[in-house]
Amino acid sequence: MPTSPRKAANLSLDSALLTQARELDINLSRAAEDGIAKAVKAERERRWLEDNDEAIRAHNEYFAKHGLPLEKYRMF
Repeated sequence: MPTSPRKAANLSLDSALLTQARELDINLSRAAEDGIAKAVKAERERRWLEDNDEAIRAHNEYFAKHGLPLEKYRMF
């Protein structure tokens, strides 16, 4: 993933969790960035599936009705 310039942000975190992270020498900025990146990825995937739901259903219905093309050539 290409990195872009970093920008400061203010976050409110659970104080007990923050204390534990500091005791474990966890880089808070990197941990927050990793968590946000995972949340962004998950939300993009969810939205893609939502946006393409109709096409996915139509595709699945077609294959359920007609089977796989070239299925007669499958060796398994």
